[in-house]
Amino acid sequence: MVELLYVNKSNGVATVVIKNPPMNVLSQQVTKELDIVFGQLEEDNEVISIILTGDGEKAFMAGADIKEFPERDAEKGDEIDTHTVFNRIENIPKPTIAVLNGFTLGGGLELALTCDIRIAENHAKIGLPEVNLGLLPGAGGTQRLPRIVGSSKAKEMMFTGSPVDAEEAHKLGIVNKVVPKGEGREAAEKLANKLANQSLQALSRIKRLVNVGSELPLEEGLEMEKQLFNDLFVTEDAKEGVSAFIEKRKPVFTHK
Repeated sequence: MVELLYVNKSNGVATVVIKNPPMNVLSQQVTKELDIVFGQLEEDNEVISIILTGDGEKAFMAGADIKEFPERDAEKGDEIDTHTVFNRIENIPKPTIAVLNGFTLGGGLELALTCDIRIAENHAKIGLPEVNLGLLPGAGGTQRLPRIVGSSKAKEMMFTGSPVDAEEAHKLGIVNKVVPKGEGREAAEKLANKLANQSLQALSRIKRLVNVGSELPLEEGLEMEKQLFNDLFVTEDAKEGVSAFIEKRKPVFTHK
């Protein structure tokens, strides 16, 4: 049962809101519910793009639920594997947009990094402060952040535990866009609606090529691109897109 997330769907866009007051921390229950919800959204043919954000104005997600740490079994790990859940979110074959509407720390930043696009409100504080607890980022931060900002800056952020503000995060490439406080959801909805009008057949292949192909040697990546382009070319959406262009009209994609 989902109690700490709520989902709204409209015109091909699903908005997932984390509601775990006061700071929307990543508890085991939130992790379980993220797994459930994103599993459902992956299978939902009416959903083309997804927005993920936190409830309220204080936080997207201010890290893990530290109160659960003393109960953690060091040998068995968490009850549900966070890496498995985050990998599912990262690789869901639909575009995802995270709205960072406040503190985005620790597990919150690690969750945001699994999304394709990140929009930050200008009051957001973004970082990986685990070192201050004598710990390290354990939900993908040590691997995903360096791929965005480079190893040296990633080490600095993780060694010091100091957060950056939204503008600095934008300069570093952690976020795609910065908007005024309270306007993140609107900006994300505008983009998500635009994406929802595209063909999911094309969107999903683009995402796969970037996520998987960018880790391959160039020749293998290009071969993968060639194969997926050929696969896409024979879909109904590709035929519709080409016909619409020739006929000078807006395409109507059915995602088939």
